[in-house]
Amino acid sequence: MNNSFLNMASIGDFDPLNASIPATKVEITVSCRNLLDRDTFSKSDPSKITYLPFGRTEVIDNTLNPDFVRKFILDYFFEERQNLRFDLRLEKSLGGIPGKKCGTIIVKAEELNNCRESVMMQFCGNKLDKKDFFGKSDPFLVFYRSNEDGTFTICHKTEVIKNTLNPVWQAFKIPVRALCNGDYDRTIKVEVYDWDRDGSHDFIGEFSTSYRELSRGQSQFNVYEVSRKPMKNKVTLLSFLVDIEVTFLDYIKGGECVFRSVNTGNPAQPTSLHYMSPYQLNAYAMALKAVGEIIQDYDSDKMFPALGFGAKLPPDGRVSHEFALNGNPQNPYCAGIDGVMEAYYQSLKSVQLYGPTNFSPVINHVARYAASVKDGSQYFVLLIITDGVISDMAQTKESIVNASCLPMSIIIVGVGPAEFDAMIELDGDEVRISSRGRYAERDIVQFVPFRDYIDRTGNHILSMARLAKDVLAEIPDQFLSYMRTRGIKPSPAPPPYTPPGQPLQTQI
Repeated sequence: MNNSFLNMASIGDFDPLNASIPATKVEITVSCRNLLDRDTFSKSDPSKITYLPFGRTEVIDNTLNPDFVRKFILDYFFEERQNLRFDLRLEKSLGGIPGKKCGTIIVKAEELNNCRESVMMQFCGNKLDKKDFFGKSDPFLVFYRSNEDGTFTICHKTEVIKNTLNPVWQAFKIPVRALCNGDYDRTIKVEVYDWDRDGSHDFIGEFSTSYRELSRGQSQFNVYEVSRKPMKNKVTLLSFLVDIEVTFLDYIKGGECVFRSVNTGNPAQPTSLHYMSPYQLNAYAMALKAVGEIIQDYDSDKMFPALGFGAKLPPDGRVSHEFALNGNPQNPYCAGIDGVMEAYYQSLKSVQLYGPTNFSPVINHVARYAASVKDGSQYFVLLIITDGVISDMAQTKESIVNASCLPMSIIIVGVGPAEFDAMIELDGDEVRISSRGRYAERDIVQFVPFRDYIDRTGNHILSMARLAKDVLAEIPDQFLSYMRTRGIKPSPAPPPYTPPGQPLQTQI
């Protein structure tokens, strides 16, 4: 049976029951020393997978002493126990093989400055010779940020340029807080190496600088000698461009982006999960209300065009996958989530459920809305609430791939005991979804099973709050990915409101 209800609505990520604001952000840096060599003919290729879900570092070839470039940035909450100890430098022995020394892991942590600048830089080298004389160098640069205790932490590594003494490295972008934690005078050390496939890279030289010096751009101040050899190996800064990293809230405050809402639903018989109890909300209504009451605050007029799919309509029993829940095809808009809820309940009394469970018509319907406004002025979010197994997987995957270049996101909430393996494939967190050899431009789908959020004590308010928090977690990043790839900047925030008759106050 096709027991599905869908709602397309606006954006939000606020959890009313768990609205903790992090006291600060902490950056975690991972290094290892004297790792156990597990490769027979070369050194190990380590990659660190952390115990908590921080993520995974890059793989560094042929070394037993890796310094990982990738950082893990965590929110630190004073009022919560997070089962982590943030020391400036923490060293622990690695275990796993009885009777063998497996090496040491080194974890450093530093409180991050609230700096939102990023910088794009490009460097070139001149006469970067190597120690042996059997060919030209394969040079690369390694950047280190100085720490508060005088040590250095790796923050960036360029690509290797093969067989040249005069390399020009690709421009790279790095957050300023990763480069110097917002301290413009903090020392930045740059080491120059000649790459070797066995991991024993030859050291060519090094130089020190600072963000303030680099910000002068291409000039005589940013030509650095990296050794004292007669050839005077040099590295030169070619370009330095600062960019401000905008956030989701910048677009909200700017006011130029209107979050439109289109709602679609599939009514079913009262004996199903859609049963309307006089005492509590059914699973569909709980999911709709939990997410809708938050995201409607980001909709400009809170008018939701509510549509249904997969039902036989009166009076002739015509099957439709796209009909107005309020019975008015000329004006399917409902006033707020309460209006959508009322239209949903009324539709249960007037239509008859009819399968199969097809997602692609609804996705295509919303995509037509989104395709008409690709200038960043509107962004669409489709919420699909379903207890059915998807019937048109191939068509749905193609619809998602097509929609991935549009200003829209898709949220799928599974209710009931059904198996939702197909929904996980659509989510695309592990493997980017594809169709007919084409991959989605970006990840626009988030799936969660409602049963994972049901409070065991029967507290439905807590269940709804938990659901809303996770189901909306990816929306801001999906929204930002669209805006950034299109180069769409937020408008300036409007000036603060001043009551009539009161003079403007200027702070000096």
